[in-house]
Amino acid sequence: MPNDPTSERGDIWGGATGVATAPAAAGRAATFFGHPRGLATLFFTEMWERFSYYGMRALLILFMTASVADGGLGFDVAKAGAIYGLYTSFAYMATLPGGWIADHIFGQRRAVLYGGIIIALGHFSMAIESIPTFYLGLVLIVLGTGLLKPNVSTMVGELYPNDSARRDAGFSIFYMGINIGAFAAPLVCGFLGQRIDWHLGFATAGVGMALGLVQYVLGGRYLGEAGLYPDTRDPAVVKRHKRQLLGGIAVLAVAGYVIFFALDASLQDIAKAGTGVIVGLIVLYFLYVLTFGGLNGDEKKRVLVIGVLFLAAAVFWSGFEQAGSSLNLVAEQLTRTSILGWSFPASWFQSVNALFIIALAPVFAWLWVALSQRHLEPSSPLKFAFGLVLLGAGFLVITGGTALAVRGAAISPMWLVVMYLLHTLGELSLSPVGLSTVTKLAPHRIVGQMMGVWFMATSLGTLIAGLVASGLGGGEAAAGAISPEQAVHAFTVVAAVSIGAGVLLGIAAKPLRRLMGGVK
Repeated sequence: MPNDPTSERGDIWGGATGVATAPAAAGRAATFFGHPRGLATLFFTEMWERFSYYGMRALLILFMTASVADGGLGFDVAKAGAIYGLYTSFAYMATLPGGWIADHIFGQRRAVLYGGIIIALGHFSMAIESIPTFYLGLVLIVLGTGLLKPNVSTMVGELYPNDSARRDAGFSIFYMGINIGAFAAPLVCGFLGQRIDWHLGFATAGVGMALGLVQYVLGGRYLGEAGLYPDTRDPAVVKRHKRQLLGGIAVLAVAGYVIFFALDASLQDIAKAGTGVIVGLIVLYFLYVLTFGGLNGDEKKRVLVIGVLFLAAAVFWSGFEQAGSSLNLVAEQLTRTSILGWSFPASWFQSVNALFIIALAPVFAWLWVALSQRHLEPSSPLKFAFGLVLLGAGFLVITGGTALAVRGAAISPMWLVVMYLLHTLGELSLSPVGLSTVTKLAPHRIVGQMMGVWFMATSLGTLIAGLVASGLGGGEAAAGAISPEQAVHAFTVVAAVSIGAGVLLGIAAKPLRRLMGGVK
């Protein structure tokens, strides 16, 4: 059988190579820190993809709010914040159809390749000095991220047998690749973009993605059968799925035209409406699953807990994801970007979180194990509560800093560093815990759906974060400038909401633990 994976091994493109199983066995024998050699291929693919994403993100709102004379777009804060929120929200939202396309049409292997190519084209498009190519680049990066992001992670899991004890460790190594890319990107792209030319920074992000693609293709022989095929190879079924995809694209194109052009709505109004739509769809989904999902009583209780944790995660990400928007503007406009006379680009603050993650993630992994051995490990809802309180504490710190900026003086960089330390501690208390908890709580037959819904919390949070940033202008502030008074007000509200949500979740932790039915 020509399409039987047991007789032939596919190459990176998904086609047959005609190579027998001996080379495949050799590929499996090669290791990467004791793990399948294919992990190195995916590690560096994701590292370079995150390099491109975070490199561009570090520059995005700064470029939009910079004056035309300084090479920027000269947008006001309201417009720039709305664009940032919509862009980052769509990037996470696109992972849902991206996963479907891989499962039903391309297979994960091709989806990652095509996604990387589209991402690179998006960055290079933004390197061209024109408004149309700027927006085209954002759209392309969203589409490419939707194809690449969920499927490269899926392929990591496929490198291991289902019962492999090394799988969790493999994902930990993979996660380090994400943070290495996120740490290096602002340092490189930020310096080139802010100190030399904005478009050179965007082009460098594209070069990073291109490097990731080169090693992905060259390292494809180590991936074995991971991600080669969709869930069916029946040509009639695949053809039907392609028709469904084209129909979905047509509907989205018409909807996009109506929303962005025919209705003549402001970007802020669109972002606000999008927030309401996401919330409404999530509420309807949970009502549908609880009512018509065929769940028993225990399963309904666990799904209800996932719903509560979803709300907590959305609140968390709405604050945390301001790193690339409002907090980036604070770094650029209100903070002293020099230490002992040495000046650095404001975008370098975007590397602080990733650096703290690299340093502290092993500490948290050890901490949870140590507490568990002593029967002191907090429950998942309580960990979420800690995360929200730490996030709020970080915003209290930066509120104090921006209050000093009201007087007209640039604030110390340490205000932002301490804030990012607290935010990182909050992230480590909530983000990896949330992923693990959903897989344990969700009924097996809908665990994929629940993971998709879980990522929608990030999409919702980034959209809200953009709206917060869009409200930092006003008063006598110039078009691209933020008002320190507005920043103090916004950050105080975010701190109060985050800490308040954390306290409420902490109070509800015991009842939620009972609903979880033994799941920690």
